[in-house]
Amino acid sequence: MTIRGLDHVYYWTRDLDAAVAFYRDVVGLPLAVRHGNDWAELDAGPVRLALHGTEGDQIPASGTIVFGVDDLDAERWRLEQAGVVFDELMGEVEGRLRFATFHDPDGNPVQLIERI
Repeated sequence: MTIRGLDHVYYWTRDLDAAVAFYRDVVGLPLAVRHGNDWAELDAGPVRLALHGTEGDQIPASGTIVFGVDDLDAERWRLEQAGVVFDELMGEVEGRLRFATFHDPDGNPVQLIERI
């Protein structure tokens, strides 16, 4: 058995409708599949972003989704126009990359990264 690569990344969410709307309508990812209030997958390139519905008060710890962009400033502006609030600090690894962080409706961190 060999690992073929990353298939998908998923976040838990208390409100699947709000999470799907955020990633589809604000971030701009096409919805690939939806199974009621339990599961949704969005097309994020070679790896799908999945959302797993839960009714609990606590959401299990999550990672960070990082989307690659060609122009960080332009994409940040587009998302801000859609109501996204970014963390104040933008990061940079001098001569290599720049990134900015925001959060989805459940508080999961999401980053944009521009490799330079």
